Amino acid sequence: MENRKFKIKKPYRERSWTQINASNSWAIFKIMSEFVDAYEKLNRIGPCISVFGSARSTPDSQYYKMAVDLSSRLVEEGYGIITGGGPGIMEGANKGAFSAEGPSVGLNIKLPHEQGYNKYIDQDKNIFFDYFFVRKVALVKYAQAFIFFPGGYGTMDEIFEVLTLVQTKKMDRVPLVFIGKEYWSGLIHWIKETMLGKNNFIISGDLDLFLLTDDIEEAVSHINAFYDQPNQCLAPNFQ
Repeated sequence: MENRKFKIKKPYRERSWTQINASNSWAIFKIMSEFVDAYEKLNRIGPCISVFGSARSTPDSQYYKMAVDLSSRLVEEGYGIITGGGPGIMEGANKGAFSAEGPSVGLNIKLPHEQGYNKYIDQDKNIFFDYFFVRKVALVKYAQAFIFFPGGYGTMDEIFEVLTLVQTKKMDRVPLVFIGKEYWSGLIHWIKETMLGKNNFIISGDLDLFLLTDDIEEAVSHINAFYDQPNQCLAPNFQ
């Protein structure tokens, strides 16, 4: 087939494609360095659980307090806590881990608003990223379970990223826990009735990939029961 030529009608950020491609090529080394730095630091920490939720939750909110309590309990069970390192639910989770003297990890990224690392992160476990996708890999790779508190777009992004990895078996199954029945019930109802019931875009077994609860001890027991199975082990995901 004859090659077709096309004309770019508008300048692309006032730079030539050659300049853009050269810049993108050099960016690979920056991306690689972020992966290497994160992997080296997180490899030394041991089993952890990633906690997600809104950066806008205040310390007097119900879910912030639950994040503190749940993370403290998980430390008592032998886990460290990984968060995105910011305020809100992330701060609550780090606070719970820090107060229980367990590993408290923060994977930070610079944002135009909201983000600034919280004071409850262990200083040797405070890791900074320029790239969202590198940070997401780090949040997922070293987590033995995932806790999803109420949150916005970022939390939704992380939820469906993890669900997709587990559903497609790109990652071994691990415990996924949604905290907040009132908040999450509408989304889960839509998944059940619309994604599954009306369209068959998922299978019924996909609804069994997570637990929805308001009970901290139920969440802890769910995670412990999973790893009490003889065929389960604590190891990084997608080796």
